[in-house]
Amino acid sequence: MFLTSSRAVHQLFILNICLQVFDGIATYVAVGSPAGEGNPLLALAMTHVGIGTALLLFKLKACGCLYLLRRMSGHALVGVSFAGLAATYTAFSFIPWMSRIIEML
Repeated sequence: MFLTSSRAVHQLFILNICLQVFDGIATYVAVGSPAGEGNPLLALAMTHVGIGTALLLFKLKACGCLYLLRRMSGHALVGVSFAGLAATYTAFSFIPWMSRIIEML
């Protein structure tokens, strides 16, 4: 199956890292907008340590978790997990942020 191959798992890992970086940059740029930050834990952290530091810590944690999942690539559900995470971030981060960016153009 495609999602169990080492190459597919690696590509999905890279895709997920890219989605995390995109989400962090888009959030950093737009956090001062009226929409604000939707994640209450991240919003609270931003008030205590600053926007950049909070985003960096949260995204490093997310990328660390992705790395740990990548290290388990021998297991059958790792590829499916990466695909599910990528689909979730695409639907709830990438598409909404890109829609806002396109509206601004």
